[in-house]
Amino acid sequence: MELIRIRRQGGVATLLELRQGEQLVYTAELAIPNIEQLIEVTENQLSLLLGRSPGPITRGHPLTDQEQPPAVPPGLPSSLLERRPDIRAAEQNLVAANAFIGVAKAAYFPQISLTGFLGFQSNQLSSLFTGPTKTWQFVPQLTQPIFTAGRIGSNVRLAKAQQEAALVQYEKVIQTAFVEVSDALIQYRKAREVRAKQEQLVTTLQDRSSLAYMRYRGGVDTLLNALDADRDLFDAELGLAQTRRNELLVLVQLYRALGGGWQQ
Repeated sequence: MELIRIRRQGGVATLLELRQGEQLVYTAELAIPNIEQLIEVTENQLSLLLGRSPGPITRGHPLTDQEQPPAVPPGLPSSLLERRPDIRAAEQNLVAANAFIGVAKAAYFPQISLTGFLGFQSNQLSSLFTGPTKTWQFVPQLTQPIFTAGRIGSNVRLAKAQQEAALVQYEKVIQTAFVEVSDALIQYRKAREVRAKQEQLVTTLQDRSSLAYMRYRGGVDTLLNALDADRDLFDAELGLAQTRRNELLVLVQLYRALGGGWQQ
């Protein structure tokens, strides 16, 4: 816009060209308040997470000037997923369900004293197998939980059903974990591809803008072409910042899906 203003003062550019330059500048400036609002809101959220009062957050280089995130190394073992909280919780639920089966089955086992006075066989033990066929003839006592009108058998079946449900849930959680890792790796690969293409687009549009203004100053091209090149470059640079942000977000998703990164 400043270039057009100088040219208009020299009688080379027209008022229409000046207004076109102003339109491009003001359109770009419209994006600034919204971005500043998002910055301040995000800073307040970060301050809240850090237990601080709302305020600005110290930052380093702009996003476009930062180093690229580290590449995901090859050969990641699936054992990394065992650290995921949902898998560990489902695993412990399965362990607990198996323990409940043991507790329920143990209720069938008579709790008696095997030895009696002087260390010999107790009456309780000898009464387990009585009669001419020496069959199981345990005499019920009030302290024995085995005679409960089928309640123990129901508890065993319930414990087995709970164990089966816990096993299904455990398998489902594992499947979900692998799906999330697969999705994150796909998104990570595509995000890197998009970012590389967007960088090429920005480089091309930078050259186009430079050439367009050279032709405009030389009087062989119109201002409209130069303004179009600037407008396209501006949009491409915004798109590059967004693709780099998306790549970082995908990397965070992969980090979470792996249960805490790829370090052993």
